[in-house]
Amino acid sequence: MTGDRVAAVFCNPLDLAYRFQDFAGGPLRAVFREAADPSVVRFRDRYYMFASMSGGYWHSTDLHTWHFQAAPDLPAGDYAPDVREVNGALIVTASRRKPGSPIFRSVDPLTNGFECVGESTFAWWDPNLYQDDDSRTYLYWGCSNTEPLRGLEVDPSSLQPVSDPVDILRGQPDAHGWERNGENNRMTPPRTLRERFSARVFGTHSSSPFLEGAWMTRRGDTYYLQYAGPGTEYNVYADGYYTAPSPLGPFTPSPHSPFSSKPGGFITGAGHGSTFQDAHGNWWHAATMRISVNNRFERRLGIFPAGFDDEGVLFCNQIFGDYPTRVPEGPIDPWTGTSTGWMLQSYRARTTATSSADGHGSEYLVDEDIRTCWVADDSAPGQQVTLDLGDPREVHAVQINVADHGLTRHKPKRPRRGPDEQPVAFRAVHPQDHPVRYLLESSLDGAEWTTLHDGRVDDSDRPHRLVTLTTPARLQYLRVTGVATPWDAPFALSGVRVFGLHDVAPPAAVIARAVRTSPLEATVSWATSAGADGYNVRYGLRKERLYHSWQVLGNDTVTISTLNAGHGYWVAVDSFGPGGVTAGDPVFVGER
Repeated sequence: MTGDRVAAVFCNPLDLAYRFQDFAGGPLRAVFREAADPSVVRFRDRYYMFASMSGGYWHSTDLHTWHFQAAPDLPAGDYAPDVREVNGALIVTASRRKPGSPIFRSVDPLTNGFECVGESTFAWWDPNLYQDDDSRTYLYWGCSNTEPLRGLEVDPSSLQPVSDPVDILRGQPDAHGWERNGENNRMTPPRTLRERFSARVFGTHSSSPFLEGAWMTRRGDTYYLQYAGPGTEYNVYADGYYTAPSPLGPFTPSPHSPFSSKPGGFITGAGHGSTFQDAHGNWWHAATMRISVNNRFERRLGIFPAGFDDEGVLFCNQIFGDYPTRVPEGPIDPWTGTSTGWMLQSYRARTTATSSADGHGSEYLVDEDIRTCWVADDSAPGQQVTLDLGDPREVHAVQINVADHGLTRHKPKRPRRGPDEQPVAFRAVHPQDHPVRYLLESSLDGAEWTTLHDGRVDDSDRPHRLVTLTTPARLQYLRVTGVATPWDAPFALSGVRVFGLHDVAPPAAVIARAVRTSPLEATVSWATSAGADGYNVRYGLRKERLYHSWQVLGNDTVTISTLNAGHGYWVAVDSFGPGGVTAGDPVFVGER
């Protein structure tokens, strides 16, 4: 999210130096980048973002440029670190399966770091602290497909319990379609060795969803307890919420759940996150986004505009949630105020490459799927891919997405530990020690080339670099040439995405047809529109408030599997292409 830009624009997944995780041997051994479970707060005019397995945290003054701060005084390998302000200081704690999770405090993290001020007296996973306006402080926690999410009151000074725990919510997959396990909320039996091992150790492939990632927000007199499900490795990983008149309930499920959900598009998933306000009072939601190719925990971070409507409904705007997003300079409408207006120009563009490994052709650069990738067939520097957009376009930005392909085979094996050394479950490798470097060039005619980014002189690690042009350029060709890769692995990219404007008309409107096939699902279909790259299916409980969206590419139907039983829905299908978006009219699909 830094450099190469004139306007404050970012693009999900956030372009951060995600740490490489080197898990130990066994069926799940893999080397991959990871960060997840983002906890974001604004403290003394600065945003602090903590994420799992990161060895530190990121901070920013503008929600655009993020700086990584190593934190050796914090546990590097604990999942779901929680950061909240309590009594004028930042409090950080994270997940442990046994009592004794350390609790850290700081009033000036960048200068003085964090001090351990205590530890938990009971086991918690996915903790979340919340201090109310009256200074009373509460802890929420839970990550299980068998146990409920719980909460209790703690002393704001010692952070030790002063009340008995309260069971707050359990999974209701029979009533909440979005809580059901599986890709598209459909579970399939484990097939591979990796899946069978994961099912046995982690409880995946169970019909019971994992509910986790509590986060409390108060607005007015209503308390919003947000939670994630059904599993981090699914495209339907999402956040829902319950509301209550007091911090410990009683809580009522919201029929508008999931409020954060991104099951389609280039990168999917939007669960286990945090909701916060910026300096202008605008609401945002940070969440976990899914890759899960090398390992189920291969994940990224995303930030989306959010808000509350006049009836107190919490929502996220995730339409084009992985397109460039403008950071506002004042209060904005979350549905319109962050849009750049730039459309994707590279979907299914013509591609060529100097070489391609079997099953990883250059066409995967432009298929709008971060889980597929082009891979060169050898490790020699200079491997190259070229995109031809077909005709000149007004280009504003290019996003280059790196793929961690085959790093397990290329990274040297760690030495065996000595008899006096403690065993470790993983070893994190700093990405700046092993950056992916490349040369990005553009051309109008395919003969004369202009450098947009030069990795020969820039050794920064930017796995999802967004290059924003100082002046929009009319061009037709993009070329990416590999310079260096981690451990000399073959050059691999999961997407070269070109954003801008095209002087063609938006595709024609489509008419949605929706049929409720079960209490938890509806099938939506439409006739394809000439010139459309894809369709955004928007849906919700009110005709004028279609808060949910599901992006569809290369198809004319989708099964919306995230519905709540007992509620009718309105559905609209918008067509979009390089020339713009055409909104569709809502149709009603009733209960069943």
